[in-house]
Amino acid sequence: MVSTPDELRFDGQVAVISGAGGGLGRQYALLLAARGARVVVNDIGGSVTGDGADNAAASRVADEITTLGGEAVADNHSVTTPSGGQAIIDAAIDAWGRVDILINNAGIVRDAPFEDITADRLDPLVDVHLKGAFNLTRPAYKVMRDQGYGRILNTCSAAGLLGAERMANYGAAKTGLVGLTRVLAAEGADRDIRVNAIAPIAYTRMLQHSVDTAPQQDDAEAQAILDELAGQYLSRLDPALVAPVAAFLTHRDCPVSGEIYTVGAGHVSRLFIGRTKGFYKPDLSIEDVRDNLTTIRDETGYTVPGGPADEMAELFATLMATAPAPGSGPP
Repeated sequence: MVSTPDELRFDGQVAVISGAGGGLGRQYALLLAARGARVVVNDIGGSVTGDGADNAAASRVADEITTLGGEAVADNHSVTTPSGGQAIIDAAIDAWGRVDILINNAGIVRDAPFEDITADRLDPLVDVHLKGAFNLTRPAYKVMRDQGYGRILNTCSAAGLLGAERMANYGAAKTGLVGLTRVLAAEGADRDIRVNAIAPIAYTRMLQHSVDTAPQQDDAEAQAILDELAGQYLSRLDPALVAPVAAFLTHRDCPVSGEIYTVGAGHVSRLFIGRTKGFYKPDLSIEDVRDNLTTIRDETGYTVPGGPADEMAELFATLMATAPAPGSGPP
């Protein structure tokens, strides 16, 4: 394919993508490589629940890229240990001497009702999703900091941001990445390191597993309707339609940092944390909260603070606006 003048390219850049042996990660790797990036395809090749391993998964995607004329190397280290994260970044440095892009995509699921989420269902998800992102990002961030450039994309989920039954472990681990994204965006701003998060909606092994293990309806007719609707819509959730957003958010021209984007079936939206105008009373009581809950929750005129300083500024502005004017107090 001949590139056009306005085509977004990644020539000369090196991308590291975890969990790239299939699903979303594979699509990210293929698209970035097609646009000129050299890619480290990382995957241990385990099952959707984190069991087993298949070193060939990463190799198949790397071979697919090279067959298409791109450059890629396969890596089978686990993100669950600091040494594994370092080894993955070392693979990029050894091959090409730099790291420009990191996509933390590796993940597993072990859905269950909250009361059944014991350590064997919680710890592995925290290890892969949250600690895995820390383990891989720390060595990558050091490289990016030293070279004065980098793009990092974390993977969060509506399961945590909005809430989904049977996914307390997954949602908690994924939403921890939102905090990591915001902090790294602030810390990396002066080094041209931009960090964003993506909440993908795609028909992958993980989604299929969650659908397959979801409780069935007692009413067979109602279940059949749900199954039919699921079939109609799931088929439209092509992982390839998520990749363009991941690619843009990791491109040099991406102007934003610290933001969250949800994408599925070709539709893209921004998710954000907003702050209502709220209610203020200097001697606030429990009853005041009860009596003014509607005002507190009213979304009219909400703001989107860029960070804790912005929120503090809004609070101080409220305090100043309601403070008595100098000389207006009791004589």
